[in-house]
Amino acid sequence: MAKLYFYYASMNAGKSTALLQADFNYRERGMATMLFTAAVDDRFEAGTIASRIGLTAAATMFDAGTDIAHAVLARNEVLAISCVLVDEAQFLSATQVDQLARLADAHDIPVLAYGLRTDFRGQLFEGAARLLALADALVEIKSVCTCGRKATMNLRVDAEGHAVREGMQTEIGGNDRYLALCRRHFTEAMEGRRPGAAPSPRLTDDPDPPVSFPSALE
Repeated sequence: MAKLYFYYASMNAGKSTALLQADFNYRERGMATMLFTAAVDDRFEAGTIASRIGLTAAATMFDAGTDIAHAVLARNEVLAISCVLVDEAQFLSATQVDQLARLADAHDIPVLAYGLRTDFRGQLFEGAARLLALADALVEIKSVCTCGRKATMNLRVDAEGHAVREGMQTEIGGNDRYLALCRRHFTEAMEGRRPGAAPSPRLTDDPDPPVSFPSALE
């Protein structure tokens, strides 16, 4: 039976790279896929999923009014879809996540969704919250904080590098606007420490496991 997967991570952890690798794996075996990306993300060419290492692929854009299930099933009537892959999945609505779940359950089409779990305040995105509730498999793609610990939080900074504590949940940006940090250093930054200041020494008995970078499919 097909499953709904949620691959989540902090900023700059390689989510888009993992998605594009998974897409390549399907297409290399002659299987058709359908890719989606959020229309609100205007960092790259419209309708394109792009990774920081230079990989790109065309994708169907979605916004709050997109019926993703309808789009997939319409394409599936023309060409059998073996997998649906969604980039920037945090921008999905709860209803759209429900649609993805039905694609897996009622139509036996696997869905791989990649996105952030929390925003710059440490609050869940709507799409991420629903994916955490419904996904058959939750897979964390790990990244590294400046201190060497696992980065789990996304800190928004202003032009001077100070932590931003208020504002719209969605504000598109890259390394100039966001830092991926561990929870400890995210909290310190939100309390007033300037991001990029010398981190506290790492404890020798730190229970965090070594950071690893999993393949696209586990």
